[in-house]
Amino acid sequence: MLETYTGPLLPPTLLDEITGVYAQVFSAPPWYEDTAAAQAFRQRLTNDAGRDGFRAVVARTGTRVDGFATGWLTRIPLPDERAYPRVVRHLGPDRTQLLLDKAFEVEELAVVPTARGRGLGRRLLHLITQTAPQSRAWLLTARHATDTVAFYQRMGWHEVDPLPHAGNDIVVFLAPQHPQAAG
Repeated sequence: MLETYTGPLLPPTLLDEITGVYAQVFSAPPWYEDTAAAQAFRQRLTNDAGRDGFRAVVARTGTRVDGFATGWLTRIPLPDERAYPRVVRHLGPDRTQLLLDKAFEVEELAVVPTARGRGLGRRLLHLITQTAPQSRAWLLTARHATDTVAFYQRMGWHEVDPLPHAGNDIVVFLAPQHPQAAG
């Protein structure tokens, strides 16, 4: 069963369940995040639920959460926090505004290992982005997460080429129907 939530307040039990999935997925390779990172995620999620256009999609089997996706509408200029400064260096200010302003940002997508291989990630990605304004959606991932990069490529997402000398440790993807996505 897939459930959709909007902010600004998420139920505490839902926050706990999503944080548990986050901890399970992102403590494993290639992420290796610790318990403190999962608790920091929970705090970010609590705050992010108040962002403009916030949505969360949660996948359940019975009472167990198997996966989730979160996101919101992007506003330019991007804040000077998280990985946003790297995104601006990667794309440059003009392309950042052209590609990302008022687009739906997929912040997190996670599926527990026991629920993988059944199309759940694909369904979560589709549902979280289905209300993106004019099909404008984007996401960011780490280049070293090769399975994650390959997943988004299989889903038809388009990698945005970085500016020369911008570094290449992140990958910015545009949704398949994003008007500026390479075809």
